[in-house]
Amino acid sequence: MFLFLSKLLPLFIYPLGLSCLLMFVALFTLWKYPRWTGAVIGCALVILLLGSSRGVAQLLVGYLESQNVPKTELPNAAAIVVLGGGTKPALPPRPWVDVGEAGDRILYGALLHGQKKAPWLILSGGRINWQGGGDPESQDMAKIAEAMGVSPSAILQDRTSLNTYENAVNVQNILKENNILGPILLVTSALHTPRSLLIFKRLGMDVIPAPTDFLMIPSEINQAQKTWQGVLLSWIPDTLSLHQTTQALKEYIGLGVYRLRGWL
Repeated sequence: MFLFLSKLLPLFIYPLGLSCLLMFVALFTLWKYPRWTGAVIGCALVILLLGSSRGVAQLLVGYLESQNVPKTELPNAAAIVVLGGGTKPALPPRPWVDVGEAGDRILYGALLHGQKKAPWLILSGGRINWQGGGDPESQDMAKIAEAMGVSPSAILQDRTSLNTYENAVNVQNILKENNILGPILLVTSALHTPRSLLIFKRLGMDVIPAPTDFLMIPSEINQAQKTWQGVLLSWIPDTLSLHQTTQALKEYIGLGVYRLRGWL
């Protein structure tokens, strides 16, 4: 039930869902309290405009992504851990496993293994059956890793985890079962790294962040802000910014909920 509620309830907090909710409230006020209707519609419009502006997305995303940027070359470790969330199952008409927006996770993890950063590649991620089904994500990631030259004998899989906390618990069990000692390189999206890192550390693991899938590139932002066209576009609503703002809010909400549950 926690998993379902964690997917459902935030939808009414994200900009699009909250704006739609307020529009339904506006319909009610139009019938009962018409003088409040304009204020409710105005709130919905402001939320949607701010949530879909590039400036807000850059602020919310940039704060999270900038926290764990490696300042030096990543050291060698006992294992590379890749968290799921970046692949789509090979369901028809897809000819093979699809790499999604966060697919950089498995690509970067396999690259680090190819660079001999660690002897083991641990892939963590199940598949929620009421969200389309398919093979466990760890299995799909393994196919991609093997296609990139990683030996199947170097891959360990967690096929059951459905959230970040379960990722950490199951990875810890895999490390113990295989007597893997020492630090691990944690590969996930830069936006997801702060929450993931706190959970793994809370469980006592020696973790080195290896973020990838950066949404905000400071040099690109700085270059855009040098022109009036870039400044203007940064405050005009667009769907990409709405999506990125929603992703960031998901992480902020996750940090709060996980802290309340004692997982951080």
